[in-house]
Amino acid sequence: MKRIVRTSTIVAAFAAATLGFGASLAQAQTSIPLDRVYVIDARGDVVMSGAGLCWRTGFWTPAGAANDPAGCKCDKDLLPKEVCEPPMAKAGPKPSGDKVTVAADALFDFNKSSLRPAGKAKLDEVVAMSKQIKLEVIIAVGHTDRIGSDAYNQKLSERRAASVKSYLVSKGVEANRVYTEGKGEKQPVTQPGQCAGPKSPKVIACLQPDRRVDIELIGTK
Repeated sequence: MKRIVRTSTIVAAFAAATLGFGASLAQAQTSIPLDRVYVIDARGDVVMSGAGLCWRTGFWTPAGAANDPAGCKCDKDLLPKEVCEPPMAKAGPKPSGDKVTVAADALFDFNKSSLRPAGKAKLDEVVAMSKQIKLEVIIAVGHTDRIGSDAYNQKLSERRAASVKSYLVSKGVEANRVYTEGKGEKQPVTQPGQCAGPKSPKVIACLQPDRRVDIELIGTK
């Protein structure tokens, strides 16, 4: 048996559904806060159409949409870019490092770790530089030339770095901001074969660039 559905029944059902939605829409509108320009339901969510569009109230304006919490969700294309895509906060100043290499002829005598007067004057310049930035840390790395054993040169490089730290602290730099390290003879500045030959005044003078302390200041300007 064929099932017959009367057209009048469908029309009546559609009209009832439409009236019901209109009633619910009207009910939602009655509770809309004055600062909202979109229809919201009892939960505060924006009422959407079947096409996924937000229902606007009669008070909708572009300015009102920009101030409505749902403005970017509903009408992003109509609002100024800065409203829905605020500029990213600027990053803070990045730590910057100033590296200073203080040669051994200024800081130390050959095979010594006690500071010379000329070396102290150089470190005074370092202290002055540290006051021009918001200091985070000073790294002092001692080095030696190849003359002597590996173990001896390692200790000598550490003593030189420690002497630098002691002087910087005596000039007001916080001790916990000065990091020291010794590299011994592992990182020479001279090239292989540049200062060939056994220990002699000439070779010692040639190796002078290797006897150094690298001092790096790290902070923000």
